[in-house]
Amino acid sequence: MLREIKLLEQFKVQINDEVRINESKLRDLVSALFMKAGLSKDDADLGADVLVTADIRGVDTHGVSNMLRTYMDYFSKGIINPDPKTVITRETPSTANIDGDRGLGIITTPKAMELAIEKAKNVGMGVVTIHNSRHYGMASYYTLMAVEHNMIGMSMTSCPPQVLPTFGSEPLLGTNPIAVAAPAATEAPFVFDAAMSAVAANKLGLARRNSTKLLGGWVADKDGVPIMNEVDPPVPEYEHYNAQGGATSHLLPLGGTREIGSHKGYGMMCVVDILSGILTGGGYGMNPGRPNFGHYVAAYNIEAFMDTNEFKETMDEWINMLKTSKPAKGHSRVLYPGQAEAEVAEDRLNKGIPLHTEVVEWFESACKEHGIPFELV
Repeated sequence: MLREIKLLEQFKVQINDEVRINESKLRDLVSALFMKAGLSKDDADLGADVLVTADIRGVDTHGVSNMLRTYMDYFSKGIINPDPKTVITRETPSTANIDGDRGLGIITTPKAMELAIEKAKNVGMGVVTIHNSRHYGMASYYTLMAVEHNMIGMSMTSCPPQVLPTFGSEPLLGTNPIAVAAPAATEAPFVFDAAMSAVAANKLGLARRNSTKLLGGWVADKDGVPIMNEVDPPVPEYEHYNAQGGATSHLLPLGGTREIGSHKGYGMMCVVDILSGILTGGGYGMNPGRPNFGHYVAAYNIEAFMDTNEFKETMDEWINMLKTSKPAKGHSRVLYPGQAEAEVAEDRLNKGIPLHTEVVEWFESACKEHGIPFELV
């Protein structure tokens, strides 16, 4: 059941291909690799926590499997600055804008959320934007930081272009995820975390690794026509070119086609570009483009709006309304956002994180390259 509630078949590590890894061992190894890339011990541990937390919660697209090797490659090529000197470029009691100095987003964004939380403690809410940054991993990591302080957290990132606008044939927008998390009294926090594209770009790598197909309405052909039948997963847009130099497929907005709501996903991607791109002063997904990202985090101090305990108790009531509602035919229950991740986390903390054998082999090779003992399995 746990394998079914979190990942669609296309994105699961198949049982025959998986190796269960202890999360503590995985953290130690990821941190060691980050330090070899030039990060301080504190930053390496922070980056490892962001990645491994994604894997624990079942967000494999933004865990070690997909992201770590990319980050290591970018560090080696100088695309990511391992020791960024971040600077607050503009600040008020409730807001701040930060120059990320080409730092990895999974290092700079938690620090930005810490600042937003501190501002929210003082004046009721805090909003912090970051420009000149790099990929920031699982969006909900930062929102859950706010939850730990009895706050509502929000996070989003303006990504390099990979997605078509509705009716378009040229990718102009990023997948531009949005995350919101809110605490409850006894229930697991509400956590919404989703890309505004029909399918997250990082899921294509999981589908390729698992040799499974994408569903219709997730990608379009090179002319922008939505492909409505199952198709083999393409290589990510920025890598996937045919002999003539043109992209052979593109990601579609959430909704897939105009008839079933792609204009809504397209509109939300635009909102993210404005708030976490243009508003940062660092441009937006298309301009300056890869490898730049702009980030936005916000913390809302519940006590500034109402009694915190009352809010959390009402959240429990609301969540239970959803959980106890009548399921549709063919389904055993109704889930609320964040429930599946909490259940998967419990399973993986007890039984280990499932990594594909190919990923384990990469770790072994990377350890050999960097002179680190391979102690995962």
